[in-house]
This record gives sequence, structure tokens and C-alpha cells, in this order.
Amino acid sequence: MYLLQPILSHMIKIGSLKIVNADGKIYRFSGQKSDLVPNEVCVHFHDNGYANWLALSPSMALGKGYMEDQLSVEGGTIYDFLQILSVNVENDDYHWLHRFLESLDGLRKRFLQFNPASKSRKNVAHHYDLSGELYRLFLDKDRQYSCAYFAGPENDLDTAQTDKKSHIAAKLLLERDHKVLDIGSGWGGMGLYIARHFGAQVEGITLSEEQLKESNQRAKLENLNAKAQFHLKDYRTVTEKFDRIVSVGMFEHVGINHYAKYFGKIHDCLNPDGVALLHTIGRIGSPSVTDPWIRKYIFPGGYIPSLSEIMPAIEKSGLIASDVEFLGLHYAETLRHWQQCFQANRGKVRNIYDETFCRMWEYYLSCSEVSFRHLDSTVFQIQLVKDRRVVPMTRDYMANQETALREAIANDNRAA
Repeated sequence: MYLLQPILSHMIKIGSLKIVNADGKIYRFSGQKSDLVPNEVCVHFHDNGYANWLALSPSMALGKGYMEDQLSVEGGTIYDFLQILSVNVENDDYHWLHRFLESLDGLRKRFLQFNPASKSRKNVAHHYDLSGELYRLFLDKDRQYSCAYFAGPENDLDTAQTDKKSHIAAKLLLERDHKVLDIGSGWGGMGLYIARHFGAQVEGITLSEEQLKESNQRAKLENLNAKAQFHLKDYRTVTEKFDRIVSVGMFEHVGINHYAKYFGKIHDCLNPDGVALLHTIGRIGSPSVTDPWIRKYIFPGGYIPSLSEIMPAIEKSGLIASDVEFLGLHYAETLRHWQQCFQANRGKVRNIYDETFCRMWEYYLSCSEVSFRHLDSTVFQIQLVKDRRVVPMTRDYMANQETALREAIANDNRAA
């Protein structure tokens, strides 16, 4: 504990943390009481070298250590431990040592973000071609694997995800005769929503073979296959023109080296009077690096950009950012719901994979939630146009369209 003890003594100013080291010694770190954290979080380390590993490589030590059962939380969950750490980081600077280690990782940033088409497909398969049953066990019925929109705090996950689609559709100013491109179409939910409620012609593209198969099956089952088709295609190969372009939860996999190409492609494929909507995880603060544990175990090739990294590429492409919205706390709530569903079905997940996988996924959902709730993660929705006159001068149209869509969906549900 000789490395970790001074770090935690400096860091813990809110809440109380008790650590039982592998040698049986007990260490306490206390700050002021707060409703943001439990009264006391008690953590057990089960390996003699774990404390020093945590001091020198906090990301890998927390994630991999929890996966391999080198630490446990008494009377609580790994979320409780991550929460007390993140609340204190939120209210103080990172320790100088962690900043130094992060800066070393930053030297490799461009190399790590090299993401050509062949590598992109492999990276996507690593995460999205897992068992389809896994995602059914913790996502909403439509399997929206991105930030929901909680119009009311009491709303359930299915309602919030439907409202997310309405929120996006309102910003797109959709009409029946529109031709729509969905970049990173997932399991088809957004594209099918647009085809179903607007009658627009939708082309969805994905690099996941599992998602592609499911999307086209869904379109056929819902009699929407004449309106919505999905293809295994990289965005860089698209050549057609579209009235509307939407991309939800895909930009995180583009790679910082390829932003100019990405927005250049949207510019080239968008009609002069077109509207595009980018929905992506982002960073509130200045540019940083991908969390090492997330990069290795969850999203290889992934990167969370700051707005200052996105906007120059948009400006150089000739596109206009006509609206920007931050939705970070909505994702914190989304992740809370996902974690609840995951834990309720943990036994089923264990039957598909094993306990190590369950601990990996629990940690992934937990660290993601605390990052959106207390640290620098957020969600950007960026509306893009070529002609500033395409969208109304005031934002009232968004709320009006959302209200109309929600009422129409509610009426359809009542009729069914």
C-alpha cells in the first residue's frame, strides 16, 4: 500500500473508503459526508501486489483486477467503489502520477486510432458479433444500444428509447418521399422506426454480420423490407445521394485519423437541402485518450472525442453544425437501466459465457455509468446541413414534432 496510500489520502475528500489489504491490514480514508456516495465503501484486496498495481495502472488494475477476482466490495458492488473514486476525482484534479501515465498513452494516440476498413470490421465484430442473446438480456425490446432519452425520470427503458428515436427524427425534419442513409444501423431499430412512421426509403449500413442478418429479418417480419434495406458496407464506399443521413452510436469507432474522410463522405452524400444528425458519445473536456481497459476488452479501436476534435473536421468538410445538444446524464440513466437488466439476467449470461465475462460486463457498465454521471463523458447530438435555410429559425419545431410522434405512437399502442 506504500504507493496507493498517499494517493488515496490526497484524493478522498468526500465519503469514506475502507480498504482491507491482502495482508489483513486495514486502511481508512475519510472525507466529508455526502448524499452522492454511500456512508462507507469497504473494499478487499486479495493479492499482495494489487495495491501497487492500482496505484500505477488504475484503469487496468480496476477492470482486469475485478474480472480476475483480485478485489471485492463488501456489502456493495463494484459501482460503489468506482462511484466514490469518481466523485472525488470530479471535485479535484487527477493525481499528477495518473496525468503523467495518461500523457504517455497519448503519445500512441494516432497509431491506436489507425482504423482502415479491414480493421474497422474486425473491431466491430469483437463487440457487436457477440451472442445476440446477450444483448436481448439487457437492452430494450428494440435493442437500442445507445443513449436513451428520458423525457420523464419515471420513464422505463423502452419508453426512453422510443423517445430517443422521436427526438432524433424531429431533428431530421423527415418527410415521406425522403431517401435516408443510416450509418451504423445496429439491429435496425432506428431505420425501421423511420420507415414505419414516415414511409421514407431507408438504407442501413453496418459492419456487423450478426446485426445485418437480424435487421433484414426484422424488416421482413414487419413488412417493411420494401422500405428498409440493410447492407454490410463501410461508410467510405457509399456513393449515392440522400435527403437525410443519421448515425447513432457509430462515430466512436471511426478513429480520429478518419474524421475528415467521415464528414467529407457525409457532405458528398447529402443533397443540397439535406439534413444529417450525428449522435455520438463525446468528452466534455479537452482531448484525451481511450481508457486502456476499455480499449483492450470492450471497444478495440474506439475513441471518445471532445467537441474541439469534431468541429474542425465538420468545418473543413463544408457542412454547417446547425444544432448541438449535450445528453450525458441521459446516458448515465440508460446505463443504470442496462445494469439492472443485466443483473436480473446474470445467470443466463453466465450460461452463455462464464463468470469472468459477467464480471467484465458488470465492470464495463459500472465504469461507464460513473463516467457519464460524474466524470467527463457525455453525448453529442449534432445536426448538420449544407444550407442554413433548410432548418427553421427557432427550435420549436423539434418539440412540436416530438410531441406529435409520441402521441401517434401512444395511439397506435392503444389500438393494438
